[in-house]
Amino acid sequence: MRKTILHQHIEAFQQQRRIQAGSLIVSVFGDAILPRGGRIWLGSLIRLLAPLNVNERLIRTSIFRLAKDEWLATEASGRRADYFLTASGRRRFEQAAEHIYDSSTALWDRRWRLILTVGEIAAKQREQLRRALFWQGFGLLSPTCFIHPSVDLSAAFDALTAEGLEDLLPALMPLLAADTELNNSASQADLVRQAWDLEELASAYENFVACYQPMLKVLRTRTADESEDEHAFLLRTLLIHNYRRLLLRDPGLPDVLLPKGWPGQKARTLCKEMYLHLLPASERHLQRTMQTANGDTPAALTMLTQRFQSTASLSK
Repeated sequence: MRKTILHQHIEAFQQQRRIQAGSLIVSVFGDAILPRGGRIWLGSLIRLLAPLNVNERLIRTSIFRLAKDEWLATEASGRRADYFLTASGRRRFEQAAEHIYDSSTALWDRRWRLILTVGEIAAKQREQLRRALFWQGFGLLSPTCFIHPSVDLSAAFDALTAEGLEDLLPALMPLLAADTELNNSASQADLVRQAWDLEELASAYENFVACYQPMLKVLRTRTADESEDEHAFLLRTLLIHNYRRLLLRDPGLPDVLLPKGWPGQKARTLCKEMYLHLLPASERHLQRTMQTANGDTPAALTMLTQRFQSTASLSK
């Protein structure tokens, strides 16, 4: 069989010296397993990831860590065991899915969400707070002021509690400020540049587009072939895995606050089209391969066809 750029992309991943299996498993759970009930037999997960050169020992170690961090739980069925999402793990995946599979950015209500530090915080705890709020998309406007245009402040505080930072909450003050209140002496662009460093993220989005655009051109002209179903699943996994890792670093600013020609929009459009091309074939592979510990093959839920506002049919 003639190798295409699609096969070469998979081979490049296989040849990596170090694979972050835990992060990859998180991507697979969120993208492929959650829409089929959020539960999988460990042996089935090992079989799904084996073509990416993720060995069994690494998968078992990574699964153990995810269970220890309360993302996953386990349940025995005879001599086999299922791993499934905990309530908190499912909540985290569903929150992430809102960003990954949304086909457009939200409109802005022109109000800024602020978290001010108003009490004494030790240097180590301050760094923990900064990192926790960074992963929620907050920018740093000053050493004592974190800012975001649209986050739910109550949810942000709940997330800090989940991160084990509840002792810091009395030293934090949440505020809402109208856009005009913060832009008296600076433009929106200046404010964004002050709070977020978007240059590195823009470069990462451009690299994502450069990597996947040639593959999308091949998919647009390729005739569906059931012998390629496994490759479709592997490509879908790598596509979402790489896109998810970009979004983890993206504060999710509304379009009106982003620089002109922001490459994130092009990356989102590309990811959506490529995903929908790969979806039917990759789902056929999952239907043949994915099992729970009792031998059942869980059916895809309605949520899968709603991704990227898709109405694509799932051929079994």
